[in-house]
Amino acid sequence: MTIADPALISRSSGLIPPHGGALVDLLLTDEQRQVAVAGSHRRIACSDRNACDVELLVVGGFSPLRGFMHQEDYESVVARHRTSSGLLFGLPIVFDSDDASIAIGDRLLLTYRGQDLALFTVESRWEPDKVKEAKGCYGTTSLEHPAVRMIASERGRFYFGGRIQGLELPERVFPCRTPAEVRATLPLGEDVVAFQCRNPIHRAHYELFTRALQAPNVSQGGVVLVHPTCGPTQDDDIAGEVRFQTYERLAAEVNNPRIRWAYLPYSMHMAGPREALQHMIIRKNYGCTHFIIGRDMAGCKSSLSGDDFYGPYEAQDFARDNASELGMETVPSLNLVYTEEEGYVTAEHAEARGLHVRKLSGTQFRQMLRGGEEIPEWFAFRSVVEVLRAVA
Repeated sequence: MTIADPALISRSSGLIPPHGGALVDLLLTDEQRQVAVAGSHRRIACSDRNACDVELLVVGGFSPLRGFMHQEDYESVVARHRTSSGLLFGLPIVFDSDDASIAIGDRLLLTYRGQDLALFTVESRWEPDKVKEAKGCYGTTSLEHPAVRMIASERGRFYFGGRIQGLELPERVFPCRTPAEVRATLPLGEDVVAFQCRNPIHRAHYELFTRALQAPNVSQGGVVLVHPTCGPTQDDDIAGEVRFQTYERLAAEVNNPRIRWAYLPYSMHMAGPREALQHMIIRKNYGCTHFIIGRDMAGCKSSLSGDDFYGPYEAQDFARDNASELGMETVPSLNLVYTEEEGYVTAEHAEARGLHVRKLSGTQFRQMLRGGEEIPEWFAFRSVVEVLRAVA
């Protein structure tokens, strides 16, 4: 089943419509907040991942959802990346707990690190088939996949669905502007190219997303929204607080008027194709018309064999196949290399011209950081190196 999306309507005079047609805002007024808290039955503490989901529900990052998915939508998204009504959605959004006493009709006051985040009215409750969820969402049941391991060992036995009423947003080291706030900074009638990352930005990344503005399907007055995920990621990723510092310093250093910067409170699943779709839907809600999608986007490897869980172009193909229904376009990620003769060029160009390519692996970079060695500026920005060296 295919649902006609308002985003397919011309956006020549404004911004792309949100997913489903309307931007959700679930944050209550002060007076409503007092009534909601007074009507709650009990307090439940959110995990880091739960808190990210609650925040994105409240601010409309998961529009058109107005709460955690019910079982029917959960099972539909697992099986066919669509809600039961047919609306595209990459991954299910559910609340989980091992607490068997939580019942339908309960009004839960969701807290996070001492803050009252939201009132959650429980409207459905079930025990999920996590093996089916793993296979449907991540294409594997192997515990070597970080998200499979997460749903097996971190998520609770029970899933719950129901509406959310927002009380306040989490206090974070990295301030995360809402979709409405980001949309207010974007140029009307122009394309907005989203760049997703979960690591510090180096020279090759910068070249990649600034050159995306030259793509033939991007308007001349288009801008890039650099929108890193700052929630939980893989265990060996650099902490969000540190990444935030690198982004802030870099934004000041490059001072490029065609780049917008914002931060996303999203917890990565490393779900490859499904993750790519989820990221596109979220960025559409933040006002993006285009999405840069690279080779092996949001992929991960087996911790035993080192084999990739997804093919190098699976995410690209999946995103491209669903982009038109979203009213968005994809911008393929260029395979850029640094050459002594011409600086950054595509790998194909370098090979055809016989140019001398210079390389620096991530392992070498980290060793040079720890050893106090000079990092070549063709590889990393000085401002980024300074932040990383301070915590190395």
